[in-house]
Amino acid sequence: MKISIIIPVYNEQDSIGLLIKKIITLEKEMPNNLIEIIFVDDGSNDHTNQILRKESQNNSNIKIICLTRNYGQTAAITAGIDMADGDVLITMDADLQNDPSDIPLLIQKLDEGYDVVNGWRQKRNDKYFSRVLPSKFANWIISKISGVELHDYGCTLKAYRKEILEGVKLYGEMHRFIPIYIKWQGGKVIEVPVKHHHRMYGKSKYGIFRTISVIADLIFLKFMDKQFVHPIHLFGGFALINFGLSFLSFFVMVYFKYFLKGSFIQTPLPQLIVLFVMVGMLSLFMGFIAEILMRTYFESQNKKTYQIREEL
Repeated sequence: MKISIIIPVYNEQDSIGLLIKKIITLEKEMPNNLIEIIFVDDGSNDHTNQILRKESQNNSNIKIICLTRNYGQTAAITAGIDMADGDVLITMDADLQNDPSDIPLLIQKLDEGYDVVNGWRQKRNDKYFSRVLPSKFANWIISKISGVELHDYGCTLKAYRKEILEGVKLYGEMHRFIPIYIKWQGGKVIEVPVKHHHRMYGKSKYGIFRTISVIADLIFLKFMDKQFVHPIHLFGGFALINFGLSFLSFFVMVYFKYFLKGSFIQTPLPQLIVLFVMVGMLSLFMGFIAEILMRTYFESQNKKTYQIREEL
């Protein structure tokens, strides 16, 4: 089996050398596997790139991908996936908080028939109020929205079968949602506890406000999964709700006029009727446009609206 370990790096000059030593040690413990280490330099402006180049001269299984600027972790992982030659893909952080010694456990779970193995930092060594607590809240929200019960979506240490990632396009912060996407497609996903160490070098690139962008990405992913093939159902349903509210407002207005002897101008009901009708019409037309765009997307690229797991 050939294993590709994908590591996005950004300003990790103090930790990168020790990380390589740990992975080389792991490689000696797995003699029956070929391991390639793919470092994706995400626009580092310290000495990370020079250290990687020096280490690659002594290790032929190190591959370096240098991005033109800092695109973010999702883009860096995508670049690593695109360049990987392995049958199994492992993603992990470069800050030494993930432990390479957990990789054999992830691979063992793949051998048991799973498509994705998600690391769970059960004993997380981070600041509680700024990192751990917001992460727990975000994980709870993500599980409720997605319907996939995992404890730690933010753990970068994950293992994938390469074929399961074919056709998966990642944007925003969506690298953490790959297990959700694979689960929605019928794949087998499992979560295993992994070690998590204190950060010894550098500083974290994640802030508390990143939780908001992560949840926003998940809402979009949920829409893409459930409504992308038939957007008229969503927009049309919203249009019908507005048309229903306009009729309700009309009957309330008539009741107020003829039974309570009031005047139309005493209430905002006439304006509400017009507002609901306009919003309903706009939603309906947006649904038509979205439906046309969806059909154009599939037909112009000869894409199918289904995926086949196996042919017998």
